Amino acid sequence: MKNVIEVTSFLLKDFTDSLELQIILFFLFLAIYLLTLIGNLELVVLVIGDCRLHNPMYYFLSVLSSVDACYSSVITPKMLVDFMSKNKAISFLECATQMFLAVTSGTTECFLLVAMAYDRYAAIYNPLLYSVSMAPRVYVPLSIASYVGGILHASVHTVATFSLPFCASSEIRHVFCDIPPLLAISCSDTHRNQLLLFYFAGFIEMVNVLTVPISYGLILLAILRMRSTEGRRRVFSTCGSHLTGVSIFHGTVLFMYVRPSSNCASDHDMIVSIIYSIVIPMLNPIIYSLRNKNVKEAMKRVFDKKCFINKVYYHSKN
Repeated sequence: MKNVIEVTSFLLKDFTDSLELQIILFFLFLAIYLLTLIGNLELVVLVIGDCRLHNPMYYFLSVLSSVDACYSSVITPKMLVDFMSKNKAISFLECATQMFLAVTSGTTECFLLVAMAYDRYAAIYNPLLYSVSMAPRVYVPLSIASYVGGILHASVHTVATFSLPFCASSEIRHVFCDIPPLLAISCSDTHRNQLLLFYFAGFIEMVNVLTVPISYGLILLAILRMRSTEGRRRVFSTCGSHLTGVSIFHGTVLFMYVRPSSNCASDHDMIVSIIYSIVIPMLNPIIYSLRNKNVKEAMKRVFDKKCFINKVYYHSKN
């Protein structure tokens, strides 16, 4: 029988024992975090401030950007502190909060990707009815439902995981509080939790795997019927970016959560979880938006306006 105690804190794992490598990783992840915040928050500001971007596609992109900024902010700051500290402890409440917010962000992103796939289907497959099928009364509830789904999913796993007893050795083999590594250090039978994780994550992934390919399959049919070569190129560019983002995100999530429990809490998990929780939020503004012509033009207008204001201010001072 393992020694069961009332755990008040956990210890997070080091990436490496090398001090020099920890310093390098600190600056690497600091750069990633800053790029994530700048890229995602800039997109949110652009969509809010430019009336030309006030349509469902950019609305969903701005919501996705806000989720990505939150997702990275839940995990990266604590990692940066741990890189420069000998004490890797995280309190029970902080760990539960971090896991709840991380699962909420990840699940919300899953549902948003489904909504974005439907939006692209509605815009390309039947453009004449797009303003009706994706009116504010449709796309605003879709985004709210994504958040609600994320919160409910996170609540179930947070309550189920932190109701378990933990062993005297409370070292989490991970760089942040996540479900599989926490289940790995529990002293009780976690079979029910593993099934809960498998079925919930499996259901969410099944919805995505079924909905997204069907949507883009119908989009492909619509593209093949287009007579305009330029129109085909633009649609392929937009949908290709979306599919790239969806494939990377869901590939890593499937590897992490929808698999046998015996494979949990390995060193590979840290790399995979860092990809979907830290790296992908940095890449999403590039994948979805910064290659987009309308976003580039909006950025140019903001930059030109700023230059004009600076010139007026400079001449007024002189």
